[in-house]
Amino acid sequence: MLVVGIHIWRSAVAASSIPITRTNAGNWWQALVASAIFAVLAYTVRGVTRSGAVFGACICFLLYVTVGIRALALLLIVFILAWLTTRFGYSNKQRMGTAEARTGRTGSQVLANLGVATSCAVLYALEHHAVFILAMSAAFSEAAADTVSSEIGQAARNNTYLITTWKAVPAGTNGGISLPGTIAGISAAAIVSVFCATSVLLSWRWSALSALAGALGMIADSFLGALLEQRRLLSNNAVNFLGTLVAAITGALLA
Repeated sequence: MLVVGIHIWRSAVAASSIPITRTNAGNWWQALVASAIFAVLAYTVRGVTRSGAVFGACICFLLYVTVGIRALALLLIVFILAWLTTRFGYSNKQRMGTAEARTGRTGSQVLANLGVATSCAVLYALEHHAVFILAMSAAFSEAAADTVSSEIGQAARNNTYLITTWKAVPAGTNGGISLPGTIAGISAAAIVSVFCATSVLLSWRWSALSALAGALGMIADSFLGALLEQRRLLSNNAVNFLGTLVAAITGALLA
């Protein structure tokens, strides 16, 4: 099984012939300035804690010098979607005890959600195969989809069901899904992927694969939450990391 997986991955890499222009990639000074500005703004609006701002700045820098300013814009889209939906229905989430801290997401949360996408960007800079851009986009799509689906689902207070048994569970339960949350998550994955197409990071066909991989990663995240996180076998950060990893690998294999 492992040998087959490696063969499929190599085939996908070999087939990736869609070049991209790395706008501004490699400009270290611009990357430093852009990363500092992003980190300060994210911390100012309480999107991240101090540790989150530090990790966010490092991620910004790597994305800028490996892929370029469009990858930074992609990160900004994911951040805005997460920031807006986290604050949507915040008082309801507080009453349920599921609201994110007002100080924002920590460094470990930032790394768990964005580490895979950043690693794909670095791999692209090293290997120059466009399939890694697709994997990066898929990981970003999943990160956006998972956060948006969770935040909207909790705020909407609709019926929530455990993905493994379809039993009704309280909103915010690990592995719980709702119709509004699922639709919102798929929409978030589509928004991220459409940007990749309009900015010519990916072709429209590959952007569609990115959105699909992001949605599948979101579903995998829910299964992991129900099977492992709910039983305290994995932390939430570990589940989020694995969800983005599933999306990145799925995107590459679909290519």
